[in-house]
Amino acid sequence: MNELLLAELKSEHINMLDTLVLAEEFIFGAGIKPIPQVQALADHCLAEIEDIEDELTQAETLINELFVNQLFLDKKHTLWPVSSHQIVPSLLYRIMSPALKCILLSHIIKHCGFEGNIVYVPEKLMVQLVCDEDYTIIFDPIVGDSLTWEDLSLRMSDSDHFINFQQVEPLSDKEVLLKHFSSLKEALIRENEYRKALKCIDVILALKPDDPYLRRDRGFLLHQLDCFKVAYDDYRYFVEQCPQDPAAQLLKLQLENITITDTILH
Repeated sequence: MNELLLAELKSEHINMLDTLVLAEEFIFGAGIKPIPQVQALADHCLAEIEDIEDELTQAETLINELFVNQLFLDKKHTLWPVSSHQIVPSLLYRIMSPALKCILLSHIIKHCGFEGNIVYVPEKLMVQLVCDEDYTIIFDPIVGDSLTWEDLSLRMSDSDHFINFQQVEPLSDKEVLLKHFSSLKEALIRENEYRKALKCIDVILALKPDDPYLRRDRGFLLHQLDCFKVAYDDYRYFVEQCPQDPAAQLLKLQLENITITDTILH
């Protein structure tokens, strides 16, 4: 992993878009530069609303521009393909995984002069657009539907304190990136892209060092790539850190059957 990406991942103030670009280059190799495409879209959206005086009307026009005119409206997918986690292909085909779409939407919203946050409203990521002190819109990044007060109250019914649209706490940049890269990792494994998935786990471990479940997943990928020695070390770490986990108990029995031969370096 290059030093610039590692520095971004460990920074207290992460630029999510720049971090995504660096991570994509690390995982997939160099390709078309995505920043100019994202910036062109953000500039276009700003031009569409800058002559509107009322902030609430601006916000509603911006959401309509994105989901109708810019074709951000999508359907819910059971599984998101690898391409939907990459900036350029996702913009080209307008199929964006939830976390990536939230990151792009929040970037465009901020470029247009609003406060844009990514929030977790039970069961899904959503985007929070703050118009002013009185008006905040929380909307679904996939279909563009805004939450009503009744929707929010129902979803937040388990909360211990009163919730309104302004009080829904934004996720941290690291939390959002973890959700994005975790989804990408799962997609890469589904599509048998084990080497790329291994790099993706390295990115996640930079955000969440020594997580035993990530070490277990890395062990699985290394095992698939015939790198038994390092896989064994990761499996053993998981077993030691999570001895009560049923998977750890099963894995402990299997470790004895792993033959450690010459290590293949990845």
